[in-house]
Amino acid sequence: MPGVHVTPFPYEYHGITTDMAMDELEQLFKDTLHEDDVAAFIIEPVLGEGGYVPAPADFLKEVRLFANSKRALMICDEVQTGFGRTGSLFASDSDHYGDDVQPDLLCMAKGIASGFPLSAVATYREIADQCDPGMLGGTYAGNALSCAAAVATQKVIHDENLVENSAKMGERLRDNLRNIQQSEVSKGLIGDVRGLGLMTGVEFTKEAEPGIKAKLSQECLKEGLLLLGCSTYEVVRFVPPLNISEEDIDIGCEKFENALRRAL
Repeated sequence: MPGVHVTPFPYEYHGITTDMAMDELEQLFKDTLHEDDVAAFIIEPVLGEGGYVPAPADFLKEVRLFANSKRALMICDEVQTGFGRTGSLFASDSDHYGDDVQPDLLCMAKGIASGFPLSAVATYREIADQCDPGMLGGTYAGNALSCAAAVATQKVIHDENLVENSAKMGERLRDNLRNIQQSEVSKGLIGDVRGLGLMTGVEFTKEAEPGIKAKLSQECLKEGLLLLGCSTYEVVRFVPPLNISEEDIDIGCEKFENALRRAL
C-alpha cells in the first residue's frame, strides 16, 4: 500500500530483539522516510494474527518516545487485545507496559460488544477536534442493538470482575501449558508458551511436522475443544471466554494434552 511502511516486530523466540527492531525503524528514516511525511506509527501491543506475541515492555516505550521525536502519533490497535483480554482493560494500559505507554489513538472492536458489529476510536479532544463533523461516520455507526450490547457487555465485565479473572486464569493456563511443554507428551516440540491474560500462544519448534497447527486443531475438535492456528509459523492460540473458571482451564488443557498425544 503506497505510503505504508512495515518494520520488524520484536519476536524474541525468533531472535528479533527490541534493539534490532528499533534499529530497523531508525534505519527506515535514514534511508527512505522524512519525518514530515510520517503521520503515525501503528502497532498491536500483542500481535494477533501474527502469532500472539506480546511486545516487550521496553519496545512500546521506545516506540512512544520515537513517535514523539518525529512529531507523529502513536496508534495502538487493540481490536483483539481490548476489554480484558490481556488481563487489563487494554493491553497498552497494563502493568506489563507501565505508565509510559499511552497511545494518541486507541482502536477497539470485538470485545466491546461481545461480537456484535461495533468499533470505536478513542483519542484526545485536541486530536478529535481536527476532524470535520461526520468524518469518522459510517453506514452502521451507532447501531442501536450493538450499542445496547456494548453497554451490557461493559457492565458484566465490571460487575463480574472479568479483567481480574482474565489475569488470574491466564497465569493458570500458561502454567498448565508449560507443564505440558516440559512433559514427554510434547516430545520437545513445543518451543514457546507466551501471552498476557487470556491471550496465549503456543509455538512449535522448526522440528515439528509442517502443518502441525492444522492437524492439532482437528484433533482438538475431536476432544470438543475449539482451537485455531495463527501466524506463518506453527502457532496455536488459546482465547477462552473471560469468565472461564479454574476447572474449565484444567479441563481444556487436559483435552489439549490428549489431542497432542495423537497429533505428534
